[in-house]
Amino acid sequence: QVQLVESGGGLVQAGGSLRLSCAASGRTFSTYAMGWFRQAPGKERRFVAHISWSGGRTRYADSVKGRFTISRDNANNTVYLHMNSLKPEDTAVYYCVGDRTSYGEYPSGNYYWGQGTQVTVSS
Repeated sequence: QVQLVESGGGLVQAGGSLRLSCAASGRTFSTYAMGWFRQAPGKERRFVAHISWSGGRTRYADSVKGRFTISRDNANNTVYLHMNSLKPEDTAVYYCVGDRTSYGEYPSGNYYWGQGTQVTVSS
């Protein structure tokens, strides 16, 4: 059974940084693409970032390009989201996702989901 457990969320001032982590278990981590979504209060869940199974290809939402970086550590079955220059509009619950299909290069839309971690950016 695939499990994704996020950590690293919290309260930070605008302009600050956070690093989210997602520990994966239940399958061979290195063969699956991973990603992050977020959901702000009263809004739909939205794509944030994606990293291919090899780590060689990444994609970002326009709203976070240049500020957020997704990375993965296959030795530790963990994917990270490094968030810099945080803004109040980044406040959301952040969800880690794992592609259900192996060797994915692009977001598939078919994911396992973590339980989410809250990020709050104060102005």
